[in-house]
Amino acid sequence: MTTAAPLLQVQGLQVAYGTPAAPVPVVRGVSFTLGREKLAVVGESGSGKTTVGRALLKLLPQQARISAERLQFDGVDLLQAGERDMQALRGRRLSMIMQDPKYSLNPVMSIGRQIGEAVQRDGKVQRAECDERVEALLARVRIREPKRVAAQYPHEVSGGMGQRVMIAMMLAQRPQLLIADEPTSALDVSVRQEVLGLLDELVAEQGLALLFISHDLNLVKHFCDRVLVMYAGRIVETLAAADLRQASHPYTRGLMASLPSLRHPRAVLPVLQRDAAWSAA
Repeated sequence: MTTAAPLLQVQGLQVAYGTPAAPVPVVRGVSFTLGREKLAVVGESGSGKTTVGRALLKLLPQQARISAERLQFDGVDLLQAGERDMQALRGRRLSMIMQDPKYSLNPVMSIGRQIGEAVQRDGKVQRAECDERVEALLARVRIREPKRVAAQYPHEVSGGMGQRVMIAMMLAQRPQLLIADEPTSALDVSVRQEVLGLLDELVAEQGLALLFISHDLNLVKHFCDRVLVMYAGRIVETLAAADLRQASHPYTRGLMASLPSLRHPRAVLPVLQRDAAWSAA
């Protein structure tokens, strides 16, 4: 559950592209808090989920214009933080697991060297100690023979192993907030459950706050504590994950109705009927 003093406070977050004279809004008035919990952000592609996550770390293109009434992480005003301040936060206190490790890992660097860079960020770790910590991190994310895997390159490991490598890298500095952008979308069911179980353990053991971006409503219903439902750059509904079936907003109900069911098969799944009022200012 959300704590009395949230780790992250977002109020009226706006993200727009284009020129100041003709801005194109992509995130509009998003507000939420995040404590030591698993908070899901769901919605269709293009609804603004990933943009929200990247805006928190200021990883959007230079032409993106970010504004907010409040954007605060553990007492730090992210809106006023400069690039040097953000570099001190990223990886150390705020981390993000990207969607596909094939595009996030450097193909010409060994896995051990890439994780070692995260371990060595403070420049105080000797080579032997760094290697030990890299292997310990790989073992922590349930990778067998960590020494052998550390010497491999990203193309030599499976998608599930690559995703666990990404998690190990993000955990090297023991962050307080972890943003996971579709971390299991490219994985088969068994590997997906292993990755989810690992994230669940980390939240419980390290007191992590987890912002979990996903399309999979069935997954977040069982894995997360709360859910933010986004449509056209706005949050249209916030509710407990266990209450998704009792959602009140027609968009959320439409998303739930479009899910296929093995217990109650239907010849044709309903098509979501959208209302212009959902995206109105």
